[in-house]
Amino acid sequence: MNRVCILTVLFILIFSSCQPRQRPVDSGPVEYIDYVYEGGSFELPVAGATGYAAISLAVFETPRLSVNVVFILNPGQGFTILREDDDWWYIEANNTRGWVLHEFCLINLPDVIPSIIYNNTNTYSSLFRSSWIDIPNITGRALYEGRDFNARLGREEFISPVMYSMAGKVFAAQQAALADGNTLVIYEAFRPAEAHDELHKYFSSLVETNPLVRAGITADSFNIRWFLAEAPYNHQRGTAIDASLAEIDNWEIRTTGPYLYIQITEYSEFPMQTPMHELSVASAIFDSSVHARSTTAWRDAEVLDRAMPGSILLLRYCSDAGLTPLASEWWHYNDLYTTAVAIEMGNEGRYHIERTHSRPPGFN
Repeated sequence: MNRVCILTVLFILIFSSCQPRQRPVDSGPVEYIDYVYEGGSFELPVAGATGYAAISLAVFETPRLSVNVVFILNPGQGFTILREDDDWWYIEANNTRGWVLHEFCLINLPDVIPSIIYNNTNTYSSLFRSSWIDIPNITGRALYEGRDFNARLGREEFISPVMYSMAGKVFAAQQAALADGNTLVIYEAFRPAEAHDELHKYFSSLVETNPLVRAGITADSFNIRWFLAEAPYNHQRGTAIDASLAEIDNWEIRTTGPYLYIQITEYSEFPMQTPMHELSVASAIFDSSVHARSTTAWRDAEVLDRAMPGSILLLRYCSDAGLTPLASEWWHYNDLYTTAVAIEMGNEGRYHIERTHSRPPGFN
């Protein structure tokens, strides 16, 4: 499909004042809703999406802290979101319903931003290397389970949870990319602490025994923590994504419940200065380390000459949406505001997330 045509139709779909589309079915015409055009916070409604408890979490009878507790969600336990009311979600887990504060929850990104390409290589063949050297017992391995049938989308899909307060920023970055005929490609969101501990163990061993690898992570004021800090890390907190960027080659309009959404069917990833998850200074986007807990310090840093146009464009989309880049990895973006909340609540990601509980929106 012609690129100009893609841009035109995407612009119409996302930003124009076109009327809701209609599609005939046996019982008569059904009106389909463009949720973005209707002012939705995401591409699809939260109702029907999968949520996860970030910590041990009380489920209340009504949306008030002072009423009876119906049951307790375990850290990492999944549930179906039935509706949202201000700071609360009405949920269903194990055939029981109640209210939770969504500040303490993660949401599965494909359920609400299905236009993004999800490709969590760590669930089937890890790409992690350092100075282009395989990390023993890590490179090429599946580090954890993270794919399930998604009833909301009607297909197998990667599970990509982030804290709910971060999800809106990912949505904003994707909408900016779509407007240019591009898309985010998310390689990882939540990473279980157990998998991260194993990765850190074998990477640290390689650094200790291989001078080339050690040199590759210590140039330009960097060190091992810039590439793989010990858990709890932001991936375990659900406040980081590893993302690349692609040009859209083809796409389809699909429906779930009464809603329309974009599914990208063909895409071409932008060339970047290194492959995804190459843990060395070659992956740095800035000329030196930048305070990783500052939301603004990176703005005073110089972008390296070797940074490719794709990584610079990705930086613009993500930073304009309120995400903070990591100087040492062109692909890594944090939500530092949500990170502070996650640290305060004690969210360390000591659990696995292996199932979705999604339903089509509008039929809950």
